[in-house]
Amino acid sequence: MIGRLRGVVAEVAEEDALIDVGGVGYVVRCGARTLGRLPAPGDEALLHVETQWSEAQGPRLYGFLTRDERRAFVMLQAIQGVGPKAALGVLDVLSPVELAAAVAREDRAAVARANGVGPKLALRIIVELKDKSIGDGLVAAGPAGVAPQPAGPTAAGEAVAALMGLGVAEVAARRVVDQALIRLGDGAAETALIKAALQELGR
Repeated sequence: MIGRLRGVVAEVAEEDALIDVGGVGYVVRCGARTLGRLPAPGDEALLHVETQWSEAQGPRLYGFLTRDERRAFVMLQAIQGVGPKAALGVLDVLSPVELAAAVAREDRAAVARANGVGPKLALRIIVELKDKSIGDGLVAAGPAGVAPQPAGPTAAGEAVAALMGLGVAEVAARRVVDQALIRLGDGAAETALIKAALQELGR
């Protein structure tokens, strides 16, 4: 089973990307949010992959830029009525942090913004995910609890804040920090991320 791919982005289509790993092209199905944050074709990408198998379609790879996104994708599909398309739809409109917060405040409308998710399924998602850990340090507490927060400031978050302090727009700052994370890996230090992000801005 494939759990991660690091390779060159060969093509980006509407629903998937072709990742070249040592001359072998892997077709990876991704949500719109992930596809929009991938590097340009010719640049290297790191994708966390969930491999699924069906008799009708054979193996299919689903790619995510973070481990938390992959974990949330798996958790969503464990809920009755939520298939891969609906799970990707939820993660297109809500990051894992935002999903945990929506579950904590029982915000059905936020979850129902996803393609393929109606009010009834949104309610089921909220009920099923309540009090579950959606990601590292992210627990969707019940309505009496406080909205979930990350366990602490991340290097990526600090790097984005630093770039914004330099006058970079938030959207651009998050984009180049995401690119830096792909190049350097999840464990990269804040200073290394800022340096790499500034290089991305200069391209």
